[in-house]
Amino acid sequence: MFFKKQTTGADWLVVGLGNPGKKYDGTRHNVGFDAIDHLAKEWGVSVTKAKFEGLYGQAALAEGKVLLLKPQTFMNLSGHSVQAAAEFFKIPPEHVIILCDDVTQKPGKIRIRPSGSAGGHNGLKDIIACLGTDGFARVRLGVGEKPSPDYDLANWVLGKLGGEDRKAFESRLNDVEAAVRLILAGKLSEAQNRFN
Repeated sequence: MFFKKQTTGADWLVVGLGNPGKKYDGTRHNVGFDAIDHLAKEWGVSVTKAKFEGLYGQAALAEGKVLLLKPQTFMNLSGHSVQAAAEFFKIPPEHVIILCDDVTQKPGKIRIRPSGSAGGHNGLKDIIACLGTDGFARVRLGVGEKPSPDYDLANWVLGKLGGEDRKAFESRLNDVEAAVRLILAGKLSEAQNRFN
């Protein structure tokens, strides 16, 4: 006898921010995508299903059912994808975790916050606007500051994260995964104490 597979739903939404398309691979703005790819590999998930204006995959962990999402809307409209997935699975903002680049931190630095302003990050700004709250966790991944104050920020974040900076970032991906697991387990302050 065959049983129809039930929809599993999701308890958490973990979103990596970036821009779609090959030309943005490896850029500073796409470290959120890179982090999601690392989580997917560790958790044995493919983030390839197309829905919610993004690509997603689902993981069943001890901490709950987790939806991994890579919005395909371009950075400045990330909130549309996040909102669509959160509404579909009825995931409250406090169960949303955003992984994104941070130009105020050195490459390899992790900064975890339970909520707060966008801090000039257009992807976070759009998510706050679409969800109507800033009450979601974010794991900000350092990509380094602009080389000079007059250097164009867009050119900086759309430039490649390479060499030692890339190594410094990749050396922390296991810590990013550990931090996300702690947040999923309701231990956000422990994640901050360990990894900030």
